[in-house]
Amino acid sequence: MKSKIQFLLSLLSTIALIYAMSIPISTSEPAKDGTGKAKEKLLPPAGPFFNPFEGFWQNAEPVTPSRMLEKIEFADIKGKVKVVFDERMVPHIFAEKLEEACFAHGYVVAQQRLWQMDMTTRLAGGRLAEVLGPDLLATDKLQRRRGLLAGAQKAVASWESSPESFRLIQAYVDGVNAYIRQLSPRDYPLEFKLLNYKPEEWSVLKSALVKKYMDLTLCFGEEDLEATNALAVFGREVFDKLYPRYFSRQTPVIPAGTSWSFEKVEPVAPSNAPQEAIGLIKHKVYEKERILVGSNNWAVSGDRTQSGNPILCNDPHLRLSLPAIWFEAQLQAPGINAYGVSVPGIPGILIGFNDKMAWGVTNVGHDLLDWYRVKWTDDSKRSYECDGGVKNTELVINAFQVRGQQEPVYDTVKWTVWGPVVYESSSEPKNDLAMRWISHLAPDPGEINTFLGLNTSQGYDDYTTSLRNYSYPAQNFVMASGAGDIAMTVNGKFPVKAEEEGRFVHNGDKSNSFWQQWIPREHLPQVKNPASGFVSSANQHSTDPSYPYYYHAAHFDQFRGRYLNQQLAALQNITAEDMMKLQQSNYSLHAAEGLPVMLRLTDTTQLSEAQKRIWRQLSAWDFRFQPELTEPALFVAWWEAFYESSFDEILSHPDSIPMLLPDKWRLTDLADNSPQDPVFDLVSTPEKETAASIATLSFRQTVDSLSKKLSQPDFNWASQKRTSIMHLTSIPAFSRINLPVGGYKEALNAISETHGPSWRMVVEIGKEEVEAWGVYPGGSSGNPGSPFYDPGVEKWMSGAYYELFFMKDPGDQRQPVRYTLEIN
Repeated sequence: MKSKIQFLLSLLSTIALIYAMSIPISTSEPAKDGTGKAKEKLLPPAGPFFNPFEGFWQNAEPVTPSRMLEKIEFADIKGKVKVVFDERMVPHIFAEKLEEACFAHGYVVAQQRLWQMDMTTRLAGGRLAEVLGPDLLATDKLQRRRGLLAGAQKAVASWESSPESFRLIQAYVDGVNAYIRQLSPRDYPLEFKLLNYKPEEWSVLKSALVKKYMDLTLCFGEEDLEATNALAVFGREVFDKLYPRYFSRQTPVIPAGTSWSFEKVEPVAPSNAPQEAIGLIKHKVYEKERILVGSNNWAVSGDRTQSGNPILCNDPHLRLSLPAIWFEAQLQAPGINAYGVSVPGIPGILIGFNDKMAWGVTNVGHDLLDWYRVKWTDDSKRSYECDGGVKNTELVINAFQVRGQQEPVYDTVKWTVWGPVVYESSSEPKNDLAMRWISHLAPDPGEINTFLGLNTSQGYDDYTTSLRNYSYPAQNFVMASGAGDIAMTVNGKFPVKAEEEGRFVHNGDKSNSFWQQWIPREHLPQVKNPASGFVSSANQHSTDPSYPYYYHAAHFDQFRGRYLNQQLAALQNITAEDMMKLQQSNYSLHAAEGLPVMLRLTDTTQLSEAQKRIWRQLSAWDFRFQPELTEPALFVAWWEAFYESSFDEILSHPDSIPMLLPDKWRLTDLADNSPQDPVFDLVSTPEKETAASIATLSFRQTVDSLSKKLSQPDFNWASQKRTSIMHLTSIPAFSRINLPVGGYKEALNAISETHGPSWRMVVEIGKEEVEAWGVYPGGSSGNPGSPFYDPGVEKWMSGAYYELFFMKDPGDQRQPVRYTLEIN
């Protein structure tokens, strides 16, 4: 009897435990909003995650797959496809038709990166709260208000109007779904199990949302509000002094002095004269991330190389994350044989090469987002004044499912003739702003042909034809061909703007004043085979001021591009190894130009002996941001203190309004040439400070603030910068934290705390066999339990490259093969 009771109690306990582990866990955390109320959080149930048959145990992967050869069949595939995975598990896809290659591409990307693809679409489409809970609801609402979902829907409609292009996108989608449909719960990627939800079917709309996420990263930059406020606070004369549009020492993407042999299209809109700029806007539209996304690319002609063949290089600087943002692959079908990287969710190689040509991209950065202040007719905000009359808003009701809540949450977005009203204020409705953004417009129907066209390009003529399908985000497309051509095109869709149009917030009283015409493609800045023997871009100005069309940006690089051009002009008999070293150069013109001015201005008689030792140490530094050095950390800390004190009237404005920040080069220029300028006078003191007194004061403060750290043996640039590659969930165990790497955002090796070279590629084209090298900080797999999750991080940190295995055919034995997949 006793044993029966014990058994019954044990059984009941087991059942209770199973039940407890099958329901969500309710927790609470202290409020951060000052209300004092604890915040409820709902965590996924633990049972499914720890289930030994379907849980995380099933996600461990061997170094070598148990099935070296796998065959699968799908009714929709009419030909044969073979996918060969090399020793790094990079897939090499060999298909009888391009459509089947796209199918296989979708299949293998989903196989490796399905959860990453799902998260990207949820972030862009405003659906994070469904799986991550109410903390993400505000993010979801903001993304819908920005119009990303609406823009994606327009993209799909445009793609559908080009059947030839659409069938390739659809084939990719079919491949993703072919993989998803064969999954059982035990096969779900780890994060689906951790968050306790299952994969959805893929769609063309989801691929469009991945594209919208790229748009958000690459063409969402603007500082209209900040510029508007700065103009209102300082007036035109001081504004022009602090924020000049062009740096005289700039070396633009298209060489200075280029002649423009076309007749400019005149803008319809009148110039946005400074006196028409709106006054103070006291509220932020949204919190802006001040990290500047950038990249480098260049090509050198065979006249400059040791081998006589062109060399092309590209290293896009994006947020570093795990899984990695890029997916490496080779696509081979009749008419195409391309190798490089793609973005999970979109078919084709975005940066790469084939046997005749190599190509790459960097971000152009032109401001293609403008704000319009809405003048409501009444407090209901259902209509607004425009064109001398009244227009009604289009009300779009968005429903949001929130994890742990039964009922959906609704948010109504008001759409105007310019776009959505992203920002609304109940206290100051006069500052309600509508947004016009390039990404809301339907792209070219043949947009997909841009990169698939580059994948098949044989030379310059094919390159230019492919670029005609491209709309946005605007990119600097570089190419180098085996025929010996090199070229650069500032490519995208750009509105014809009047002088300073879009630099400030507009009064939204006219619907037909702006963005009525587009710069003809034959007028876009471009260069082919320049006398210098190289082309390059690093997010600097596209042209010198002689270009007939007006454009501006939230930020143009002022240092990397100049240093890159200096180095390329000086090099002779260039090799691929030279280009690898240049990609990883930690030398910064910002430090080389700014630090000597600061040192010269410092009054050393006011320094203590310890401070003088630091001053001498910095004086001997070579301006390289090496990880083990202390000088880079000292310089950055001093620069930030010098900048903040110099521009205190901007950073400490009493109204706490968003204000435009002057470029770094401008502070160096003012300190060097106008050290008595009133900008250096501290608002908080009765004395009249100069650049010299600010340099001295900020230096002393910096050394004093770092005194304890300076005595620590592990104090160096890497320990201060703390570069980390975080998993998309920010789970430390799935991330690589505090990496001992150098680099600086104003150096070619532009590694910051969170951003950096996301793919380094060097290609020598023109030989009988293409030679190419590449590396990215991640791996082919998105599974943290896979040996192929992040093996590239170590190589990336050390500055090494993989030799890219450009397979000739499925039987190519020049490198080991781990696994082969046959699709019939």
